[in-house]
Amino acid sequence: MLNFMLDSATATERLGARLAAVLKPGGVVYLRGELGAGKTTLARGLLRALGHRGAVKSPTYTLVEPYQLDGWRLFHWDLYRLTDPGELEFLGLRDQLDGEAVLLIEWPERGQGELPAADLEVTLDYVGEGRGCRLEARAPAGQAMLVGLAGSA
Repeated sequence: MLNFMLDSATATERLGARLAAVLKPGGVVYLRGELGAGKTTLARGLLRALGHRGAVKSPTYTLVEPYQLDGWRLFHWDLYRLTDPGELEFLGLRDQLDGEAVLLIEWPERGQGELPAADLEVTLDYVGEGRGCRLEARAPAGQAMLVGLAGSA
């Protein structure tokens, strides 16, 4: 487990960029935290580090935003408005589980029973004016990410 204090949106984006540097194709990252805690900000930093130049918006209403990047396929899910985990089948989740696409999943508890297991869980919490960020490995791939992040500090 790694813990970080993030004092700004810029610091949150920088952590996302660091995460991009250790991410591997097929990775599944759960993003947890209250509304406004910085989940999409972290995703924005990660996507920009992977070469995305356009806007990065929260997929709150679309549920999923696909990104085709140079050598990467990434799907940013936001399950906040999901009414039934079974809907993920109709939204094409199974097609993304090919071992190559990266999945960033906000509000994973709403898709319980239908989602792939996380390699890494990232939890953002309000701490004063900033955010606390806890990263926990849930699989060997997640542990490798933590080792990479610790080494890049």
